[in-house]
Amino acid sequence: MKDIARDLGVSVVTVSKVLRNHSDIGAETRKRVLQRMKEVSYQPNPAARTLVTGRTNLVGLIVPDLVHPFFAQVAKGISAKLRAQDYSLIISSSEDDPNMERREINQMLARRVDALILASTQSNADSLRWMQDQGIPYVLLDRKIPGISANFVGIDDRNAGVMATNHLIEIGCKTIAHIGGSDVSTALDRQSGYSMALAQHGLELPPEYIVKYGYGDDAGDATGYNGMKQLLQLNPRPDGVFCCNDPIAMGALRAILDAGLQIPKDVAVVGCCNVHYDDLLRVPLTSIDQDSNGLGTSAAKLALALSSASPGQLPRPCSCPLDS
Repeated sequence: MKDIARDLGVSVVTVSKVLRNHSDIGAETRKRVLQRMKEVSYQPNPAARTLVTGRTNLVGLIVPDLVHPFFAQVAKGISAKLRAQDYSLIISSSEDDPNMERREINQMLARRVDALILASTQSNADSLRWMQDQGIPYVLLDRKIPGISANFVGIDDRNAGVMATNHLIEIGCKTIAHIGGSDVSTALDRQSGYSMALAQHGLELPPEYIVKYGYGDDAGDATGYNGMKQLLQLNPRPDGVFCCNDPIAMGALRAILDAGLQIPKDVAVVGCCNVHYDDLLRVPLTSIDQDSNGLGTSAAKLALALSSASPGQLPRPCSCPLDS
């Protein structure tokens, strides 16, 4: 900055104000400074800026699975919103491992992110309460954690389960099974909605019509395939199945087709997520739309609001569910 100021015969303060797009710099001076910056390939030092402002303009995002289509679409929505506000996004995966998640949180905080967006794998509030106690701004994404009052962005998962199951009932299905995910709030609430819808229509099924294998996020297609193969052995065979998410549903579709059955004539399938390639499958998938991009935008807005507040002025925790 000193070199540019000397070259142009202006003050370092003037160069600094051009960098900050300050309004009291004339158009001609601004043009000369920007041109010289381009000529010498000047890049601002983010570390130095952080020392002055106390902010890094970085937001961290930790998800269970980087390749899961839902989290990929949400991350795209977050990134677009942050980019428009001159913020950058750092993404990491916990691999659905609570211990790894804690390590990744510490890494994000070591980078001094201004806020953290977290699709958590934690089963209780103890692992996150320390962040609240230290005034660290964070937003829970998609997954709620019992026992902690935190900023949250997600859909009404119980209502999603009701909607999906009601759809199967409305098209004439009588024996409706469910393939669930891991024991996180999204999967548990969607299963609860499934059970509620069956009860409201006087339908009762034995527990073997609900199946799940391990983690539904990082191995959804295998979970859906194996779960559907098990369900097809039941008597009576399900004529409808609600899958916790779309990757699980895709695995279920493959198992049904491999068994020589037709979709939806023999078995109808509903997923949840509405990933962008659902209609490109061999049999287009019916799915509850989570508005993944909208979730990402809402999470980014909340993270930006938290990052702009001083520690003593952090907004009260709020829940920002999107209609499913």
